[in-house]
Amino acid sequence: MTTFTSTLPDDLLQKLNETAGRLSMPKNKIIEKALTIYLDQLIRSEYVKSYKQAADDINIFDMAEEGMEDYMKQLDQ
Repeated sequence: MTTFTSTLPDDLLQKLNETAGRLSMPKNKIIEKALTIYLDQLIRSEYVKSYKQAADDINIFDMAEEGMEDYMKQLDQ
């Protein structure tokens, strides 16, 4: 594991200290969990954005329809 040093605003550090005390959890574990959740949300938002862009792309729509036609033919067999 690598050591990382950073600065935080005083009010955020105070909230972190309070939460760590209330949960009896080390501050680094709270930061690790929060960062993991945040990065996962960023990835999800990128997927949502790409799906919205694809929904507006007629070529993607046509490919999806063709794929569904092939899939339905396979189900019928």
